[in-house]
Amino acid sequence: VQLQASGGGLVQAGGSLRLSCAASFHTFGYRTMGWFRQAPGKEREFVTGISASDRRAAYADSVKGRFAISREDANKVYLQMNNLKPEDSAVYYCAARDGNIIYSIAQNYPWWGQGTQVTVSS
Repeated sequence: VQLQASGGGLVQAGGSLRLSCAASFHTFGYRTMGWFRQAPGKEREFVTGISASDRRAAYADSVKGRFAISREDANKVYLQMNNLKPEDSAVYYCAARDGNIIYSIAQNYPWWGQGTQVTVSS
């Protein structure tokens, strides 16, 4: 299982970015996908997740209404981030787990991508 995240960059506050996560497997129906982020000196935190079979999504309170997760291709998951804030700056990781439950705890995801840096300037 391999995951590769991309799409990070430098953006001004209020701007948008779209992150992509390419998986080496067919994501729909098999594995729940999640996005986490980690800022310097902080623990890795849950951002959002989408379930394996029915595309249910869950979001951290800090990103609700601004971020959206989606599956648009057989092996890709996207994270659309709008109205970005400086506190959204972090390395963003995509992750995967077997089953249909979206967990917000990183230890429940056995597979991880390498991370992509998002920096939001004020």
